Amino acid sequence: MTSTTMNVQTIEAAATRRVKSAERTLELLDTLSRAREPLSVADLHRALGYPRSSFHQLIHTMTDTGWVELTPDGRVMIGPRALAVGTSYLDRDAALPIARTALERLRDATGYTAHFARLDGAHVLYLDSRYAHNAARATSRVGRHLPATATSLGKALLAELSASELDRTLPRAPYPALTPHTITTRDRLEEDLERIRRDGYALEEEENTLGVTCIAAAIGYRIPATDAISCSMPLSHATAEERTRVARIVIAAAQDLAAELRSQGLR
Repeated sequence: MTSTTMNVQTIEAAATRRVKSAERTLELLDTLSRAREPLSVADLHRALGYPRSSFHQLIHTMTDTGWVELTPDGRVMIGPRALAVGTSYLDRDAALPIARTALERLRDATGYTAHFARLDGAHVLYLDSRYAHNAARATSRVGRHLPATATSLGKALLAELSASELDRTLPRAPYPALTPHTITTRDRLEEDLERIRRDGYALEEEENTLGVTCIAAAIGYRIPATDAISCSMPLSHATAEERTRVARIVIAAAQDLAAELRSQGLR
């Protein structure tokens, strides 16, 4: 074996190690972001399965740089550096300032909380919300990453995809169940997507949050649509007449927002 060949192999091996390290860092952040509460070091190590020495070195480095934090009892949680990076994504999104105005109009027209979200693989990423003035709970959803199959926003966007695109986007069923009402099978999902294509809006009742009904429509300034807008209302308000009223407003808001985004040259 020549020295040149050995050098190439050494460089390739080093590159592989660097990629593996980056993958582990991203996987750790993703695991922490999906956790409902800080994780013990033992639980996090068990979930990731990294070699113990590498795992502890990674935690130490990410703690020192602010990507993760340790609670007083030694559990691990996302750190402030992650928030700063996530906020920069919102700051640089050209569609978001226009969508915020549309959300305020939608909230005022319906009287309900309005959301703007983007399809991100098999999930939806909440980018902004405007809460009803009388909302009992106003917990921010901005930055939340939820299964597209469990939200009206996600299903409105999945309905924009072809069968082959849907196959590439979604994992194999069963899909994650956020409540006992969440659709988890491909057959039921496809029935729902067909209805969405027919009616022009997505409806979900307690599939994402118990006691809440959501109505969403895709914003067609891209093909296929990547963004959607929705309204959330208490299930107790969601009579057939009220769902019809809100659906008409949501569809019109999505169409107006799409036209405005296109007029600004956004694609």
